[in-house]
Amino acid sequence: MGKRLILVACFLLAACSVPAATGPETPTSSSAPSVTPSVAPTALSPEDAMLATIAAGVTPTATPNSVQPTAIPTITLGPIPEAKPLAAGWWDNAVCYEIFVRSFADSNDDGIGDLNGLTAKLDYINDGDPQTSNDLGANCIWLMPVTEADSYHGYDTTDYYHVEKDYGTNEDFKALVKAADQRGIKIIIDLVLNHVSSRHPWFIDALTGPNATYRDWFIFSETNPGYMGPWGEVVWHVAPRVQEYYYGIFTAGMPDLNYRNPQVTAEAEKISTFWLNDMGVAGFRLDAVKHMVEAGREQENTRETYAWLRQYAAFLHSVKPDVFTVGEIFGGSPGVLDGYYPDQLDTYFEFAIGEGILDAAKSGMGTDFLRPATSAYRNLPFQRYAPFLTNHDLERTMSTLGGNLGRARVAAIALLTMPGLPFVYYGEEIGMLGEKPDERLRSPMQWSDTPGAGFTTGTPWEGVQSDIQSANVASQDADPASLLNLYRKLIQLHTSTPALATGTFTALDSQSKAAAYLRRAGDHAVLVIINMGTNAIEDAAFTAALTDLTTGTYKLETLLGDQSGAKLTVGVNGAIDAYTPLPSLAPQTGYIFRLISE
Repeated sequence: MGKRLILVACFLLAACSVPAATGPETPTSSSAPSVTPSVAPTALSPEDAMLATIAAGVTPTATPNSVQPTAIPTITLGPIPEAKPLAAGWWDNAVCYEIFVRSFADSNDDGIGDLNGLTAKLDYINDGDPQTSNDLGANCIWLMPVTEADSYHGYDTTDYYHVEKDYGTNEDFKALVKAADQRGIKIIIDLVLNHVSSRHPWFIDALTGPNATYRDWFIFSETNPGYMGPWGEVVWHVAPRVQEYYYGIFTAGMPDLNYRNPQVTAEAEKISTFWLNDMGVAGFRLDAVKHMVEAGREQENTRETYAWLRQYAAFLHSVKPDVFTVGEIFGGSPGVLDGYYPDQLDTYFEFAIGEGILDAAKSGMGTDFLRPATSAYRNLPFQRYAPFLTNHDLERTMSTLGGNLGRARVAAIALLTMPGLPFVYYGEEIGMLGEKPDERLRSPMQWSDTPGAGFTTGTPWEGVQSDIQSANVASQDADPASLLNLYRKLIQLHTSTPALATGTFTALDSQSKAAAYLRRAGDHAVLVIINMGTNAIEDAAFTAALTDLTTGTYKLETLLGDQSGAKLTVGVNGAIDAYTPLPSLAPQTGYIFRLISE
């Protein structure tokens, strides 16, 4: 690669045209002001010069080069096999609970959540006893980044092999994994492989010159290639001291790694092996995976990204056959997820389902969320996708729903009865508020309405939300009608009811605004009905020309709700004709019935 490391031109596909996407701390077009860089040599050390330049938000202003750089690809595009289901495993009936360690529980009163604090709160998530009902019942935890990083959120790694010092030590992490395992909880961690911090020793070394050890671990160009990123952001940043550029799709402080270099892939595999074998995690949430391998202006969802993920996933399974991976593919046109199947990561977040649920909860038109749910079920193979309502990058559910508890309740019922592996963001189960900026989406967990929210006896790193008097665990714990206890009931139903965990999905037709659908796994069948509106619906009738129910009569056993449903008669091909399960569907209410063949 000589004196410069350069990108491959768009010889594979035309540049993707997709809506703006977000990633870890995604910049807006206004977040990186245009500053004329100073490129004259300086007496500062390379590290100090680099840090000063990047901290100033310097962006390239040189005249773009009209000729795009080219290089020979180093990633082989192999044949695509047939889609197949995942092997049986703990993920079959899982509900995952997303946690930001910094905000969950503080054990040493410094105002920052830590691993020991989380360990002490595991019984809240799952106490390991299926006979109890005062825990959430989640059997999987996704931890946002826990490695050493340059910022509070952790998405700019400085050391992949050590836990963030604010959170504790590697031994504290191992103790957490052991305690979680005793309760039947699997832990997956956020693994950020697309980029590192500009303060990472690899990048500091790379800036020392073309012969640096880690030079080819990053993407450099002597001239500005002249194109912007997928959402109009600057991606070519001026390197300190000399007139050259490096590639970072998110910010200047997050230079992308070069996965055309086999050494970088080998290091990613080494890091992954360390966390699987030495630290005991069950798998990974892979951040920003659609940007792993760029091809010039084509900066997301490239075929070489697919090829890289394919071989990386195969490697993970060779190290730990029951490893579990979930990928983030945010934004893009309908069908963007299709290219990531069948043999790359195990599953991917499905954003459209959650968006549909929240829209339906706001409008009261329950049938609206059935469209994205049906589309995902039909088009993404073997339910290998993960729906959620919101996460650490998005406005919290209760804020999106205008603080309306009834809307939050029906949204929770929809999420936890849908196909796929559901994820729940910490605090959603008590209805915590949260709006941008990002720190306010990740504020401390509200355990009580005390000054430190039960999170700390010190000063919280970030202030609590204005709803703390009602949205806290202590006030909702003993109230059977609380949102917290609804989440407990729904999660425990999902993990213990095969039809809800892995069953087929058939949406029923109706002239009313109510949503109804069947889930079935073997002899286990469930009917879900949700009225998301603010008015009762009288005599709602549901119809289906074809279901996978056996012809016959079924009585309904109530799993959720306070009413008994009428018997269901199923005709030839599983047909259901104008079935009225209840004379009235209460407003903002959901019902779950087990179908028992007579």
